[in-house]
Amino acid sequence: MDKPAIAGGKPVRAKSKFIVFGAPMIGNEEIFEVTKTLKSGWIGTGPRVQKFENEFKDFIGAKHAIATNSCTAALHLSLITNDIKEGDEVIVTPMTFAATVNVIEHVKAKPVFADIELDSYNINPDEIRKKITPKTKAIMPVHLFGLPCKMDEINEIAEENDLRIIEDAAHALGSEYKEKKIGAYDNCTCFSFYPTKNITTIEGGMITTGNDDIVDKMRILRLHGLSLDAWQRYSKYGGETYGAIYPGFKYNMPDVSAAVGLHQLKKLGRFLKIRALYAKIYEEELKDLDELILPPKGNPNFKHSWHLYAVLIKPELLKIDRDGMIRALLRENIGAGIHYQAVHLHPYYQKKYGYKIGDYPNAEFVSERTFSLSLSPKMSEKDVYDVVQAVKKIVTYFRK
Repeated sequence: MDKPAIAGGKPVRAKSKFIVFGAPMIGNEEIFEVTKTLKSGWIGTGPRVQKFENEFKDFIGAKHAIATNSCTAALHLSLITNDIKEGDEVIVTPMTFAATVNVIEHVKAKPVFADIELDSYNINPDEIRKKITPKTKAIMPVHLFGLPCKMDEINEIAEENDLRIIEDAAHALGSEYKEKKIGAYDNCTCFSFYPTKNITTIEGGMITTGNDDIVDKMRILRLHGLSLDAWQRYSKYGGETYGAIYPGFKYNMPDVSAAVGLHQLKKLGRFLKIRALYAKIYEEELKDLDELILPPKGNPNFKHSWHLYAVLIKPELLKIDRDGMIRALLRENIGAGIHYQAVHLHPYYQKKYGYKIGDYPNAEFVSERTFSLSLSPKMSEKDVYDVVQAVKKIVTYFRK
């Protein structure tokens, strides 16, 4: 028997119909392709990964695409091949997933935070300029929730100061900046195919770049630094002697994952339309609730991919905080998420660098108030309206 809802009465959804946050949409095509891959005898990195890379590259309009086993791996490889190393500084937003900043630590560089704009939640170019020192070597913009950063300004800053740009586009597959897809520029741009993302390979990532000088090194580093990958060594095309050129990593994507990605990529256009429709429903239905701040939409030069629909609460108008809002939604049998706790407030970064509340006020404003409503092509319109009903119910019940 369902527990009574925190906001009173019967939950909006039955427990058996719980809305899983960000559930992926997997079809028979993906299942058939995975089965075909398993039966082929080749399930590691091979022909399907190569095909997925080529089709992804063509979709984005990029010169190169390198598949990895996660976006984190993609970011790490991008830092290494752009020669970011110990003692260097990388300017990054505090309003992101911890992995974005963790990889900077992995190469023993120093993350330097620049606060965000409240009209986009993305890194503020004016704040970037303030953080540049002789040790600065790169800028890592994050296209948060699928809304592109102001890349013209960021590219200009990078050119003026001879800095690398490594874009975290984990949320931004399908996003566009001035009619070009995110990832179509020469910068290293890193995508995620985690189960909640705009498409999934179960786990996986991709780097796009126009930089010819680093592509071969990326491909070698992603598989132990070997001169030949397993497909080149063991398939009918193999037979050559190989060796370790670099002390590399286990960052390769297997063909089983690419088998899912090949069909997910074909469906991306439809998925993006569904996401945009559901975001529009949320906006129309929730815009009159004074207790909430709805997410930024950007401007006509930006195409939002609506990976996440992140709402802020106004705690001064409610008897509950953000965490209370999420608990209340769960009791309505509706999943929700937090994206994100500002990275400078994570214990590791506070302890190592001495960050404290007040250092990045805009990021902290969002971090304290943000909660993400479920937004997935697997949802029906009824599901979306059930989420709306639950949010309205909770806000009304806890209104001051």
